[in-house]
Formats: sequence, structure tokens, C-alpha cells
Amino acid sequence: MIEVKNLEKRFYNFALEGIHLTVKKGFITGFIGPNGAGKSTTIRCIMNLNRRYQGDVRIFGKTHTENTEGIKQHIGFVQDENFFYGHLSLEQNKKLLAPFYKTWNEKLFKHYLDLFELPSMKKVDHLSKGMKMKFSLAMALSHDPVLIIMDEPTSGLDPVFRRELLELLQDIIQDEEKAVFFSTHITQDLEKVADFITFIDNGKIVVSEEKDALLDHYAVVKGPNEWLTTERRRLLHGVKETDIGFEGLLADKQQLAGEASGQVLLERPSLEDIMFYTVKERKNGHSTIA
Repeated sequence: MIEVKNLEKRFYNFALEGIHLTVKKGFITGFIGPNGAGKSTTIRCIMNLNRRYQGDVRIFGKTHTENTEGIKQHIGFVQDENFFYGHLSLEQNKKLLAPFYKTWNEKLFKHYLDLFELPSMKKVDHLSKGMKMKFSLAMALSHDPVLIIMDEPTSGLDPVFRRELLELLQDIIQDEEKAVFFSTHITQDLEKVADFITFIDNGKIVVSEEKDALLDHYAVVKGPNEWLTTERRRLLHGVKETDIGFEGLLADKQQLAGEASGQVLLERPSLEDIMFYTVKERKNGHSTIA
């Protein structure tokens, strides 16, 4: 669905460097990273909203130069900010925007308004942040897109609706003809639904892998300080030491095969653990995990 190769985009104080990522049909791909890592910039390049970039971005096998209008007809795009006409009602906004889509499905739109409990005659300016995001989702899903790109869609949503949204996304890809590319810093959401994870930090891809394989490869290591030799320390990232012991992240737990038995504890990490220790390592002045 999406193939990005060697993407570079430079600002005066930040740059995307050599970004590679893919989004496969039939799967949910999570895009994680701390605030300011480059998630939104990458998505804006994919959507051709940032046009002055280097590299190759293909959606459905085509570039935006070849057929940007045709590409966007089949994408449901949800941004982290609201770009609707605030002084107009939801119904009025819909009437303005729906004609741009050749496959607009009015019945589906009304279904999502009911599902999300959205008042069609209420002005956008009078909606809460969460309700604005729900309206963005309703608009994005109501023209039967085959690719759904979402930039921080769960920010501002209550836990109940976040769970409902994740279930909805899983239902959407059941026919194996659609794909979801889901950017968020709320990693718990992706642990529930994502099939693949791409992790970006400071404008560079740290790792991109099938989620379960990724969590199986990494390990959080905990143990006594005396075990932490100089050589072993080099294997760990984001090490924290206290009077009672240390903890850190190991990118490949096989590197400690035979050395950890009975001396240290290896725990399966969460996505949040992987992100936290990696960013901590980079902020401490070391390189990110290869």
C-alpha cells in the first residue's frame, strides 16, 4: 500500500534522514516515536502535503506526481489537528467536502455519526477535542477508503472510545483488502491491534518489524550492579543504576545467551519500554539502536 525509500526532508533545526518504511495490505502498521521524532512530517510527505522532499514515496505503486488525485480518492486521512470550518455544523461541513469523493457513502456517514454519537447540526467550534476527532474519523471512513492514514487519532479521546476505535480498525481490515497506518505516542493502543511496528526517533528509523517478533527480540534486563561489566554495559541501552541494582534495554536478547542464567532477569518489554530506553540512550549522547 505504501512504500517509502530514502525519504529526506530538512528544516533549519530538524531533518528526516533516509526514511524507509512499508505498509502492507491487510495489516495495521503502527508508527511510534516521541513527540518531535518526525512522525507527522513523514506522514505529511506521504500525503504530499510537504512537497519539497527527497526520496521515493509510492502509494498503491504510484507517485503523487503520476496521479495524486487518484491516490487520495482511496485514502481516509485523519490528522492530529482539526481543519474543518468551525462556524459551520457537521452537516454543513459534510456537504462541502463529500463532493470531492467519487465514492462518498451517505449511509455509511450517518452510521458513523450514530456510532460516535455526534450531533449533525452542532457547529464544529462547539465540539470538544475528542468529538472533533470523532468527526474527522467519520469523514475519513465514509468514502470506503482502502488505505487509512491516521496521525495521533486517539489523542483527546476517552479510554472507552479509544478501545472502540481500535476494535473498529480491526474490523475494517478483516477483508484483507485494506490497510491502516497509525501514528501515535500512546503505545498501549498499538500493542492491542498493530501487526507491524515502525519506530522513529530524531528523524531516523530505529527499527521496523513485525510487532510480536520485535517484542521477542528485545528484553529489559535487571540485575545487581556487580554483574554490569564494561563489556556487558555496551550491549545495553538507557541503563539506569541505583543502590539496589540496574536495568536497561537489550536489542537482541540472544547476545546474553548463557551469561544471564540465574544472575539477571530478562523481561519481555512493552513498546513503551523500547521507546523509553532508546530515547534515553540517544539523549545520553549515544547512538540509537541499529
